[in-house]
Amino acid sequence: MDSAGSPQRPSPAVGRGSRMRAAVLAATVEELAAVGYTALTVERVAQRAGVHKTTIYRNWQHHDRLVAEALAGHFADDVPVPDTGSVEGDLRELARSLVATLTSPVGRALLATVLSDAARVPELAEIKKAFFEDRFRRAVPVVTRAVERGELPVDTDPVELLRTLAAPVHFRLAFTGEPVDEATADRSVRVTLAAARAHALSSTD
Repeated sequence: MDSAGSPQRPSPAVGRGSRMRAAVLAATVEELAAVGYTALTVERVAQRAGVHKTTIYRNWQHHDRLVAEALAGHFADDVPVPDTGSVEGDLRELARSLVATLTSPVGRALLATVLSDAARVPELAEIKKAFFEDRFRRAVPVVTRAVERGELPVDTDPVELLRTLAAPVHFRLAFTGEPVDEATADRSVRVTLAAARAHALSSTD
């Protein structure tokens, strides 16, 4: 991107099929990170990807679908479930990973997108749902191992645990605008463990 904030010159023609789709989706993610959802245009994405805008309209019909597919692909890469040997270490890795994801340029674009009017778009609402369901799924083996090691009560609800872990991060990013860093993640781990060990995150509540 140049100093004026406009996209870089388009790359050479990317052809058709999977190569074209990959270029367009990558350009969409870059454009989201650069200008945000509300300022994103098909024209700018096309220029960044090195394709004609009619190619994008022919394949995605509307920019909401384009954004949805681009975000889904970006966050679909699996992050290994932590296995540090302790529940505190595992939760710290999960919380720090969440902080790193949501404070990255693309993560901030995701958060801004799902908190805006775009959240009313079904495709984008599904991205938000899938993003959080994936994070909840990752908590299950972490909690299961912790229960087996005697580090957590047997009735600990994995989903409630992760909601408690993630809540301070999302609250700061979405509402107060306070800084979010590894210290935020580590503090959230301590609060979550205290709540779980006090049976406040029980699946029977």
